[in-house]
Amino acid sequence: MVSAAEQLAANLNFSALAKAEELKKRIYFTLGALLVYRLGTYIPLPGIDPTQWEQIFRTQAGGILGMFNMFAGGGIQRMAIFALNIMPYISASIIIQLMTTVSPTLEQLKKEGEQGRKTINQYTRYLTVILAAFQAYAIAIGLEGAGNVISEPGWFFRISAVLTLTGGTMFLMWLGEQITARGIGNGISLIIFAGIVAELPSAIAGTLELGRQGALSTGLIIGVLVMAFAVTTFIVFMERAQRRLLIQYPKRQVGNQMFEGQSSHLPLKLNTSGVIPPIFASSLLLLPTTVANFNAGQGGEWMTFITTHLAHGRPAFLVLYIALIVFFAFFYTAIVFNPTETADNLKKHGGFIPGIRPGERTAEYIDYVLSRITVVGAAYLSVVCLIPELLISYAAVPFYFGGTSLLIVVSVTMDTVAQVQGYLLAHQYEGLIKRSKLRGRRR
Repeated sequence: MVSAAEQLAANLNFSALAKAEELKKRIYFTLGALLVYRLGTYIPLPGIDPTQWEQIFRTQAGGILGMFNMFAGGGIQRMAIFALNIMPYISASIIIQLMTTVSPTLEQLKKEGEQGRKTINQYTRYLTVILAAFQAYAIAIGLEGAGNVISEPGWFFRISAVLTLTGGTMFLMWLGEQITARGIGNGISLIIFAGIVAELPSAIAGTLELGRQGALSTGLIIGVLVMAFAVTTFIVFMERAQRRLLIQYPKRQVGNQMFEGQSSHLPLKLNTSGVIPPIFASSLLLLPTTVANFNAGQGGEWMTFITTHLAHGRPAFLVLYIALIVFFAFFYTAIVFNPTETADNLKKHGGFIPGIRPGERTAEYIDYVLSRITVVGAAYLSVVCLIPELLISYAAVPFYFGGTSLLIVVSVTMDTVAQVQGYLLAHQYEGLIKRSKLRGRRR
């Protein structure tokens, strides 16, 4: 059987891409927006000494700063104006979605359609500003206490750092929305994707240089490359895996004609939540540990406790990371897929699952199946995302790149290819309609 990835590749018609002017404009806009983002990761924060910060960063590149730097596209290593990246927005989205399940007001807004979603998005933006300002202030305090990084420490630097970093996050949030609306979609995911991919060549080059110097064994480097290929293949397989429920439609009579009953399938993805659980889990873990890491020598015992027990490879970190991934896998699946609504739609159109009574029993059965496959999906995400933690802790890999990064890169690539394919199919369909109209006029 031909895989879904092969079907996507076969359906991509590059001659059709050359003729699809609207799609080309969207691609050019997306590339231009991502170029602007990459340029912003090279503009340093005013008032810091890049050389001094580079030395401090190198001593902690394999820890929490390395993970944060991976999502920030190198912005932390250069302490750029986009150092916070889009993470405060993701954290705000988590909080708002959690509150939607417990707040009657937000739940009602969610049911109001487009207008309600706009209001919830506005609340998310407000919360993003608050979280970004909090994280920016923590970074400013941490930089002042890190040595000779800041030339003139004080409130002027703190205020300028908060305004600059918060403004950078808000700009990236706006840029992601523009990519979604005017580009090829998935704006926020593409920004994270661009940051990870941009840092990959330098990470590979640095690893090969360590191998040349003898700091890393050749066997370890080959093992990491083989593991990356194997994990990529595993991710593609799992992301395409589905559980298909048979849906039967009864015979129906239209006029004097009797139509035979038809059958179709209800596809349930093994990983319905996609890349959201690891991103959400990483974002929540980054928030307290980043603050504690900057202020470990100033904030008392509780900050020392956080930096000690939530470091990479520590049992508390691994347990909390897995717990958050599993939680968000189930939580986000429950948000994006409603078994009751699906069962009602099937009943409304006369469809049913063989052996299951339509209505409430169908909803219970779909929820039962979805819960079982989500267990497998959550386990798959946990295994993939634990790989970089174990590599850093026990194999001394000098950069943070592994399962989480590969999951984001592969998933976003597959989604982007699907988006492009959808635009191409729409363009070809419009072309067929225009040609049929021209033929009708000629006749």
